[in-house]
Amino acid sequence: MRHGRMPSTRLGLSAVFAGLLLLSACGSEGIATWSDGSQRTQGPDSAERRGDPSCGAPSTDTPSTSGTSVLPGGSEDLEKDGVEITGVGGRTRNCGLSPFSAEFQVTNHEAEPFTYTVTFTFVSRSGEVLAGAEQTVPAVEPGQTVKRTVAVDELPPKVPPTVGARIAKVRSVPADEAPAPAGPCPPSGIRVTLGNGDAAMGLRVVGLHLENCSTRVYHINGYPQLQLLDEDRQPVTGVEILHGGGDISTVTGFDDPPQPVTLKPGQSASAGLMWRNTVTAGVGAPVNVPYVRVNAKAGARPVMVTPELDLGTTGKLGVSSWTKDEAP
Repeated sequence: MRHGRMPSTRLGLSAVFAGLLLLSACGSEGIATWSDGSQRTQGPDSAERRGDPSCGAPSTDTPSTSGTSVLPGGSEDLEKDGVEITGVGGRTRNCGLSPFSAEFQVTNHEAEPFTYTVTFTFVSRSGEVLAGAEQTVPAVEPGQTVKRTVAVDELPPKVPPTVGARIAKVRSVPADEAPAPAGPCPPSGIRVTLGNGDAAMGLRVVGLHLENCSTRVYHINGYPQLQLLDEDRQPVTGVEILHGGGDISTVTGFDDPPQPVTLKPGQSASAGLMWRNTVTAGVGAPVNVPYVRVNAKAGARPVMVTPELDLGTTGKLGVSSWTKDEAP
């Protein structure tokens, strides 16, 4: 069952469109068109660069006043789920300067602290994706707006004359359920994160990783407990969670029965999720599950991960039991 998402803020959206959020690809000072339509330089100039006609020239792009961006896409490319791109900046690699960047802000419209992970793409005027970047903004308080900058270091050898920024995807989880891949050990004493994934011929497999980061021994025996959630973090129904691969596929070790696992501090264990993205006509709409709430065992503190399960119309998800990782 899906519920409507809380409306996102519209902070100066029309001005954002008018500003185009475009960056001149050869500005000695990183001349950029910002959300208010103004052009600003980024960083100090030099006499040598001022004398280079190919670097430092203002952008030739004319800000649009029609309410639409000259880049392909619409409003959802610039503002999505509480995240808004407010400008692009940086300087080009062609002139030996710093990489492209985008200014953005995150506003939490929920009633509790949330952690946001935002995926950005930097595109040419024609819509070609030049680079991607991801940034996590942790523990944004209710009603709070946090401003950040995301940058890309790698761009094609020949950067197009105009580069824009888009929001490709926003994932947000309650801050007290956010994965903690680094930093202080969570109060639970364990870290639960997504591991590596693999896909072949429509078969998907992604790992779950559990690390004992506490100073005590951690005991576990069985399967991860899973709750599937849609884009609004509401429960997804109609999907059968199988212990093992069932009739999804036969993968070595995936159907091994659970065994008691004892993890000393610093040791880890793994489990796996397996599914197919097959879509069968007439069966129903494809099911996509961006979020999965994971309890390592009964009573364990939940962690919400984002494996992006594209289950098609199969209605099945396999999960393997926890297995102790071999020591490196």
